[in-house]
Amino acid sequence: MSDTGAVKSEDTPFEGGPMDGRVLPVLVGMTGHPPKTYRIPVPAPDGGPPTVLVYRRLPRDPQRTLGFARWKYAYAPGGVPRSRARWPWSKPDPKPDPDPKPDPAPRADPRPGGTRPGAPDATPGGERDDADG
Repeated sequence: MSDTGAVKSEDTPFEGGPMDGRVLPVLVGMTGHPPKTYRIPVPAPDGGPPTVLVYRRLPRDPQRTLGFARWKYAYAPGGVPRSRARWPWSKPDPKPDPDPKPDPAPRADPRPGGTRPGAPDATPGGERDDADG
């Protein structure tokens, strides 16, 4: 670990992408873990907007189950989708329908005479009752 004073860091290897094979000191949080994603802004040579390299955290040795967890970062070329807080009362994200179905045409009332819009239709034969007002 490199000396960063009062701030703790861990030498973390990077795999894939432009940072392949490099080991950088990454700051660790209060739990002793580095962040789940690591974003590295790379300035554009022409002065345009910077390119952001995204790496996601993975365990160094997946078979190791006991002891201190060590981490590495793997390149994520498509980026990592940002997640939001998952509270128990939050609605899940809507998933797009892969096969949208067209809205069916409104069907005619099969009963003789039909009913007026908004009228209750539980009375047999479409007769009015006390609930109709």
